[in-house]
Amino acid sequence: MKEFELKNVGLSSPDKKILDNINLTIEKGAHLTITGPSGSGKSSLLRVLSGLVSHNHGTLLFQGQDVLKLDPIPYRRQVSYCFQQPVLFGQSVRDNMVFPFEIRELAFDQDKVLKALSRLNLGPEFLDKPIKDLSGGEKQRVALVRNLLFEPQVLLLDEVSSGLDEKTKSLLRAFLKELNQEGVTLVEVTHDASELEQAKNLIRIVEGRLEHE
Repeated sequence: MKEFELKNVGLSSPDKKILDNINLTIEKGAHLTITGPSGSGKSSLLRVLSGLVSHNHGTLLFQGQDVLKLDPIPYRRQVSYCFQQPVLFGQSVRDNMVFPFEIRELAFDQDKVLKALSRLNLGPEFLDKPIKDLSGGEKQRVALVRNLLFEPQVLLLDEVSSGLDEKTKSLLRAFLKELNQEGVTLVEVTHDASELEQAKNLIRIVEGRLEHE
């Protein structure tokens, strides 16, 4: 089954062509890795897939439906975007964990949250830890857990391992592999040499154009 189908997808501003006629099919359950020079359009492609930015050329289908015609709120719950620099809010980790329940009008499930945190080696003590006291790697893991409390169908990862120490990076890679094996489609942007070596499905974007490896 096709998760995404991009047909001549383009994105441009008044003075620049950001993505140029991207033709790409991403199968359900795939793990697609995207690389290319800085400023080539990789993150822009993720933003288009996530619905955070609307393409202005071509057609983007999600499970056979035109993304531009879908309700953006449920769509973004199915297609979750993880930024390179984690965006946390409020005062504590708990504030970030409560949010996904609130927007779904559900009661906060602390057991579910603690179990999710533990999958990324974050103990119960992290739940009430102040955001300001978290390391960069801890912030990245908290942001990822928040995105995955209600497991999406697709996870878009924008250089999420950048700047992490090797131990944390290894933990994150194992977790992502586990998610993919559970059926979550992964679309990942990276420059990391070891991640590129292990990539089974790799594409390259240069100056907004797609080059298959």
